[in-house]
Amino acid sequence: MAVLIIINLISILVCYYVAKHRKAKITFWVLVSLVVGPLAIPFVFFSKPETLTE
Repeated sequence: MAVLIIINLISILVCYYVAKHRKAKITFWVLVSLVVGPLAIPFVFFSKPETLTE
């Protein structure tokens, strides 16, 4: 059980840093990673950057 928690925490951190680097929605990707775990990592790499409208 502890291994699954550690894997999930690592996937949350990976999604956080990748989303931050790609300027995607960080909160969204952290929540997705929290729910589906490591399955979110490949998808965050294909995420579109957040566009700011001014």
